[in-house]
Amino acid sequence: FLNTTPATPPVSVVEQPPRQLREVTLYFASNDGAQLVAEGREIEDCLDEVECLKATVQALINGPVTDLSPVLPPQAVLRGLSVAGSTLDVDFGNGLVAGHPGGTQSELLTVFALVDTLVVNFPHLRQVRFLVEGQPIETIKGHVDLRQPVAADFSLLEEEVAPSEGLRQLDVGGNE
Repeated sequence: FLNTTPATPPVSVVEQPPRQLREVTLYFASNDGAQLVAEGREIEDCLDEVECLKATVQALINGPVTDLSPVLPPQAVLRGLSVAGSTLDVDFGNGLVAGHPGGTQSELLTVFALVDTLVVNFPHLRQVRFLVEGQPIETIKGHVDLRQPVAADFSLLEEEVAPSEGLRQLDVGGNE
């Protein structure tokens, strides 16, 4: 018997390097603007620490994927960042200041969303210095002192819904 079906050419497979996904926790503002709420996110190709840090900050700039509120103005541009010991310098373009709505609470949420996000995801970092156009800034809009690097402060985080261990057991049945 003669085989009359034409030979299929071999399919060339281009090997794609496996994508590296890293799970990060980002903090955005609650809808009422009173506190920070965690949002989980996967960031691709997080192979190098600096690239990972940049991707994490960029995810904050891009805003939430849920119904939370952004904490950085969309005009904010990440110019660069550098790590010195446990301090991270984050350099933004002028859009961070120009596009910020101002107000004490809004400024607090911006500062601590960034600092808390970076410290939670990169535990060796302890504080963040804010730069604009390569220069240290005193404040974004006059409310939060940024002359020194800012340490994480988790007091603005939404309280967890799960009960904490310190809750007292209440007797059911009411023998009082």
